[in-house]
Amino acid sequence: MTTVLSDRDRRKRDDRPDGTFYDEPRYVTHADDAFLERLTALYASVTDPGDRVLDAMSSWVSHLPAVEYDRVVGHGLNEAELAANDRLDEFVVRDLNAEQSLPFADDAFDVVCCALSVQYLQYPGPTFAEFARVLAPGGTVVVSFSNRMFPTKAVRAWRAASMPERADLVERYLDAGGFAASERIAERSGEDPFYAAVGSLP
Repeated sequence: MTTVLSDRDRRKRDDRPDGTFYDEPRYVTHADDAFLERLTALYASVTDPGDRVLDAMSSWVSHLPAVEYDRVVGHGLNEAELAANDRLDEFVVRDLNAEQSLPFADDAFDVVCCALSVQYLQYPGPTFAEFARVLAPGGTVVVSFSNRMFPTKAVRAWRAASMPERADLVERYLDAGGFAASERIAERSGEDPFYAAVGSLP
């Protein structure tokens, strides 16, 4: 397994277990309305009706378009936030920094979404490999991020990087996970810059 971050790079200012920080729900988003509208449009362009969608590192809203999917599963760290998300058919609570595995079968999903949370991953190589495992052949992963974060919980490599360098980092995560190709999107239509990477499996 490719190691993307060194021990120094994955350090957080708040090194308590993530479950401690996320014990209470936080009904916030790390982006403005223009960013979220652009994200929904991106999801609409890479998903189809009937797809099986995993919203990884999710919360109280998924930003998915008004499309009838076969199944939408949420993953996150706060049960109350996930329970409030009306786009989810089901959800699972798991700390990917403590255990880089998901309780799903191989090829269980057609699309994995990871919105506004990638900055908190301490072990992105194994985590993205797990995203690849649960995706069906030809599946797609969409990773989006803005310039906002909880700075005490973001890894050092992310905090120290510029926005283009963060995009480079995400592309390294995709490569480490075994994704065959990726597309970078960098735009600004509102206050927050819109960055996303779309990776695919063979």
